Amino acid sequence: MKLLCAGAAQGLVKALQDGFLASTGGRIDACFGAVGAMKEALLAGEPCDVMIVTASMIAALQSEGRLVAGTEAALGRVRTGVAVREGEPLPDIGSPEALKASLLAASAIYLPDTERSTAGIHLASVLARLGIAASVAPRLRTYPNGATAMRALASDAEAGAIGCTQITEIRYTPGIVLAGALPAAFELATVYAAAVSATAAEPELARRFVDLITGPQTHALRAQGGFEFPV
Repeated sequence: MKLLCAGAAQGLVKALQDGFLASTGGRIDACFGAVGAMKEALLAGEPCDVMIVTASMIAALQSEGRLVAGTEAALGRVRTGVAVREGEPLPDIGSPEALKASLLAASAIYLPDTERSTAGIHLASVLARLGIAASVAPRLRTYPNGATAMRALASDAEAGAIGCTQITEIRYTPGIVLAGALPAAFELATVYAAAVSATAAEPELARRFVDLITGPQTHALRAQGGFEFPV
């Protein structure tokens, strides 16, 4: 089964792969990345049975006939947060002023694609609103998606580096810890959903996977990984 999946759900999908194979015989061949990149892949004709992106993008693609109407279901709501390498002091991000000071003090700032990823686009706007985009530009470390950015942060030996992305990507990355969600003034809470592709080669298997990843049997796993409810 072919899956196009936003990075925010990567850890969840990987945690479910073996169980899905054992119960259905279906092997998951997943492509993970920024939501914009996943949309580009679908539009370019990339094989796809299930797509997991933002709920708003699911709805738009259904209206175009690219995803099957009525097959969508929400995984949960994911906030954007700040992370540091394990063992580093947690930065103060409890207010806009504190967040600004912590970003200015960071030796490097790891974040996902600022043009195609949900969190990256938002974080670029936060830097602009704080008036520090130009100041921190030399220290930005951007990657195709949040999971890749967080793995790079985990391997950074320099003290004082921080990362910003979806909380699910932070929680599923070994070697880093969550400092907290962005302060309320800059909060981004994104609902992610799954739906069956109109070109699915395995539509029944696809529906079973959507039922699994969004159903009650995975509720606790999603909550543990950073998904929040209700949506």
